[in-house]
Amino acid sequence: MIRNFKRRSVQFLFSALLLIGISACNKDISLSLDNSRDESMGIVPVDSIQVNASTYQLDDVPTSGTGVILVGKNSNTTTGSVRASSYMRLGIGNITTASIPTAAQYDSITFVLKPNKYFYGDTTKTQTIAVHEVKEQITLKEVNSGSDINERPVFVSGAAIYNNQKFAYDPNALGTLSFKPFVHRLDSVSIKLDNTLGNKLFSYIKAGNSAISSNENFVEFFKGIALVPGNNNTAIIGYSDTVVMQIHYNFINEEGFKVNSVAKFNLADKTHQFNNVEANREGTAFSTLSITNPELNSSVTDGDVFLEGSTGAVVKITFPTLLALVNDPTVAINKAELVIETDSKYHNSFFNSPSSLILMVANSGGNPISMINSPFTTTVQQAAYIGASDFGANAKYTFNLIEYLNNIKKQSYYNTSLFLNVPTTGLFSNTDQLIVAKDANNKPKIKLNILYTKF
Repeated sequence: MIRNFKRRSVQFLFSALLLIGISACNKDISLSLDNSRDESMGIVPVDSIQVNASTYQLDDVPTSGTGVILVGKNSNTTTGSVRASSYMRLGIGNITTASIPTAAQYDSITFVLKPNKYFYGDTTKTQTIAVHEVKEQITLKEVNSGSDINERPVFVSGAAIYNNQKFAYDPNALGTLSFKPFVHRLDSVSIKLDNTLGNKLFSYIKAGNSAISSNENFVEFFKGIALVPGNNNTAIIGYSDTVVMQIHYNFINEEGFKVNSVAKFNLADKTHQFNNVEANREGTAFSTLSITNPELNSSVTDGDVFLEGSTGAVVKITFPTLLALVNDPTVAINKAELVIETDSKYHNSFFNSPSSLILMVANSGGNPISMINSPFTTTVQQAAYIGASDFGANAKYTFNLIEYLNNIKKQSYYNTSLFLNVPTTGLFSNTDQLIVAKDANNKPKIKLNILYTKF
């Protein structure tokens, strides 16, 4: 009985000591989740973490070779309008003199696009596309070739064509089409072109003209196509790059029957297809945003900040007081989350919020030099869109920044900032937009939540 009493006494003493130890540990944990205070649990707000946000305009966003053709225009009252035109070179495909019977007769010429189901804007209205002949060679451009890596955007790996480039084209359209873009049902869009071009190409094929003998020769003769949206368009529509320019002709076969056929010019060099995407911010709080004036703090835009694919607009985020907390020897950070909110009024059937976002680290010159990865991996971290709750909470994106907080002590992170944007695939090939929600004081709803232990 005495041994049982001693065993129970030891067990009770150990449990009591363990409970005291756990209580002592919990008392030193601080959590920045809101402005509440619970002294019994030792939870206090970290109100020294200041978040500054601005809208920043990137230069040189590569839009070539993505496999996506963007044509159209959309607009909103907060950030203005976006207009997308697409340029491309064509090749001869499998066209040869022998592919067309000698007695064949020319019929017509069409340019055919296949929608890829992407759209951004109001697709219930009539949209217009004009096809123009490009009059100068479409060429690739090097950005800071041979420069220090910090002077070259992390998403640029070589020569490309960029969102802000244009090439001269004949102002007289080869053909124009106005249509209702039923993007989920529309298989193709066919635009009838000028017969003058069609007849010339047909005669060149039949005659074995050297202009049709190779892709290189054809590009010298016919430099390319520009697809230009109408001024009254209300949506940007995406198409696959499997375009064809078709010469329609007919002939009488050996049995005496009329046969209709086509000769197809295709996109032989996909690296020379790109989208010119330009924004017009006139009449908005962002009217002065430009390459020469690339940053507008939220304090001068009524609290609004936004990001946008293909135009190069990103949200710049800095934490002026964070380094002091990270360098505090009495603090061990256990968890760090960056939460970005967006209002449901910006999310609808025409203008969806991006399905995910990424963060890039930018140097003091505003050049993105690296990506924020998922903690302790080499995979770029993507924060998924989490919809608004039934209780009135905004939709949001949440990033795990625990590794970033460890890294900002390094010299290479000195005077850097974070750029919030769509994933790089969207940065180059869509116009998805996110406008960050703002609080009652017109401050962007971007919050850094930190859990730490204080020794």
